[in-house]
Amino acid sequence: MAGDFRRETLDKVRNGQFNCEKELTLSLISGKWKITIVYYLGSGGTMRFNEIRRLFPKITHKVLTTQLRELEEDGLLHREVYPEVPPKVEYSLTDRGRSLMPIIESMFQWGKEHMEEFSKIREFEKQES
Repeated sequence: MAGDFRRETLDKVRNGQFNCEKELTLSLISGKWKITIVYYLGSGGTMRFNEIRRLFPKITHKVLTTQLRELEEDGLLHREVYPEVPPKVEYSLTDRGRSLMPIIESMFQWGKEHMEEFSKIREFEKQES
C-alpha cells in the first residue's frame, strides 16, 4: 500500500500532475509519524532505531520501519549500517531532510500558538453534546 502511494507520487512528479509544489512537499512528509521523525532527527542528530522507537511508545516496529524506509527512499533520511554483530544501524537527515526543518519548526510554532484555542473549541463542543 505504501509502495503504491510512493509510485503514484513519483508518477505525478514525472508527469507534472501536481497542482502545486505544496502537494509534493506534503506527499513526502505525509504519514502519521514522518514529520515528527524528521523533527527529532533534525533537532537531536543521529539516532539508532530503538532510540527513535522510544520517542513514540505507541508506534509498532513495522510502522516505524516503513516510515523510515519511505523517508530514506525519498532522500530525506540517511541509513548507515555498520558491519557489526549485532548490526548497528544509525539514522540521520540528509541535506534535503535538513532543508525541511524551518518548515517543520514553523508548523510546530503555529500549532503551539493555536493549540489552546482548538482545545477550547473541542471542550465547548463536548459540553454541547
